[in-house]
Amino acid sequence: MKNIKYQLRYALPVWFVLVVTSLLPDNRIAIRIRGTLVALFLPNKPKKLSVGRDVTLLGIDKLFVGKNVYFAKGTWVNALGTVTIGNDVLLSPYVVIASSVHGFSGKDFLSPSSFKKIDIQDGVWIASHSTITSGVNIGFGSLVSANSTVIKNVPELSMVSGVPAVFVRKLVK
Repeated sequence: MKNIKYQLRYALPVWFVLVVTSLLPDNRIAIRIRGTLVALFLPNKPKKLSVGRDVTLLGIDKLFVGKNVYFAKGTWVNALGTVTIGNDVLLSPYVVIASSVHGFSGKDFLSPSSFKKIDIQDGVWIASHSTITSGVNIGFGSLVSANSTVIKNVPELSMVSGVPAVFVRKLVK
């Protein structure tokens, strides 16, 4: 019953909005329209949400988004373990945010998954093709360079880069 309620309240409406609006070009107006419609179905109904084409949202009932957030083309968010995104956050094209870890017991690839919360604070920019793994906190005003994989917490006002992402330098306010 809980799964049916989730499908009717979150998954199907968001899927419908994303499919119908995928016919629109990826320009500023269409991205804002898509974001406004998706925001209606998110738990905290964020303001000024912008959503590019081909965005995938899983666990929508556990996805909490601040105001003025941009999900660029191809962004993939798995919020099954809860994802909180602060205000003024930019998720560049093809960013992956995965709050679950697929289980593997040696022989069985269908082992149970584990879920951990991801917290992305205000003013963060995650550059394209980066991956944020479960249990990570990205501090205020930080920058994750392109093609990086974040596997541990990022302090505020920091630039991280690489696989796995390592501290590069402190950013100025």
